[in-house]
Amino acid sequence: MGKIKTHIKRKLRNRKKLKELAKNRFRISIFKTSKNISAQIIDDKSMKTLVSASSIEKLFKQKKAKKSEISTLIGEILAKRAVEKKIDSVYFDRGSYKYHGRVKSFAESLRKNGLKF
Repeated sequence: MGKIKTHIKRKLRNRKKLKELAKNRFRISIFKTSKNISAQIIDDKSMKTLVSASSIEKLFKQKKAKKSEISTLIGEILAKRAVEKKIDSVYFDRGSYKYHGRVKSFAESLRKNGLKF
């Protein structure tokens, strides 16, 4: 078969553990590239995206900021949109990304703005 890459192993291990622990909560999924970051809150039961935010939106195209600052702003906006839809408790699916840098600043800004995970 061949070796499975370490980032794929990490993603599968992380998702398996999270799905066992969080049965009745929504999932925050994060995706980042070298320039942009996007996140969405997903209802796994109905397989629909409830809320999303991305650095590709017009609001962020005008701002000249560092990538870590943009990820903090994305976290604030996603949390505000989630609170408007009465979502307060979620679980954080970091995927294959390690919890440091932009992912960590994104998660901390979500916690500051009212989401619990």
